[in-house]
Amino acid sequence: MSNPSCQQTVVVKNEKGLHLRPAELVARLAMQFDSTVMVTKDDQSADCKNMLSVLTLGAVQGTQLGLSAEGSDAAEALSAVAELFDQGFHELDSE
Repeated sequence: MSNPSCQQTVVVKNEKGLHLRPAELVARLAMQFDSTVMVTKDDQSADCKNMLSVLTLGAVQGTQLGLSAEGSDAAEALSAVAELFDQGFHELDSE
């Protein structure tokens, strides 16, 4: 039996892009789930549980990224991480 998987496209909404603080938020959130959550920009993929790996994507405001999750709680993990992107990493109100 294979693990459930799902995918979604998200956009970096906050002005400063995917910098250190958002990358940490993504990693902390992703680590709460058993599933593997990956974020992809063009042909480069990063494990969402690895903050430094997420930072290497260099995603600026307006960048479209692919999210994918695979594992027993893939849908929940993908939804949670996508919501964090949608909320602009809680930085939209302070900009």
